[in-house]
Amino acid sequence: MCPYIEPIETNTKFVILMHPKEFKKVKNNTGFFTHLSLTNSELFIGVDFSAHQRINEIVATHESYILFPSAYALNLSQTRPLMPNQKKMAIFIIDSTWACTKKMFTQSTNLKALLHMSFTTEKTSQYQIKEQPQSNYLSTIESTLVVLEELVKWDVESVEQEKMDGFLRPFTKMIEYQQKLISQSLNNSIRFKSKSYHEIF
Repeated sequence: MCPYIEPIETNTKFVILMHPKEFKKVKNNTGFFTHLSLTNSELFIGVDFSAHQRINEIVATHESYILFPSAYALNLSQTRPLMPNQKKMAIFIIDSTWACTKKMFTQSTNLKALLHMSFTTEKTSQYQIKEQPQSNYLSTIESTLVVLEELVKWDVESVEQEKMDGFLRPFTKMIEYQQKLISQSLNNSIRFKSKSYHEIF
């Protein structure tokens, strides 16, 4: 999928926190695609980041938010996240299943201290080869795109529309590739069963 990745430069730092279970399937992991697609991003793997030196440095030097849909989260679709002359912004994004996300969030004391950020959107996930827990759930890379679009709307970021239009390209190409493999596997299975049937009779 690497040829389809077109990195985007941002003032905002994006920090991808990947659960070890997600790292095991890194070849088709949308968090990894997100990291490769954003030049100002860092990716860390783990569960408890409380004593993680680099993460604590980022928190100390940035206006830091974590993408977490709590009742008191700043809704990026309704509210501008930064005022002029403040520190640069960092947005932490957890790349994991919802169950593992809650474990990472509760064990990492530094993450619990961060401001929460959310958004509202009518978009539905294009992750056709993976069933989402609910219809309004988005993958990591899809959620990041919504955040980028909202930051551009608030003039926090200046990203060309053409760049944003291509942001999901490695993701959609990965889905196409997986669907092709699934189709080939099914066809091979059908041919094998047909051959076995004729051999028996």
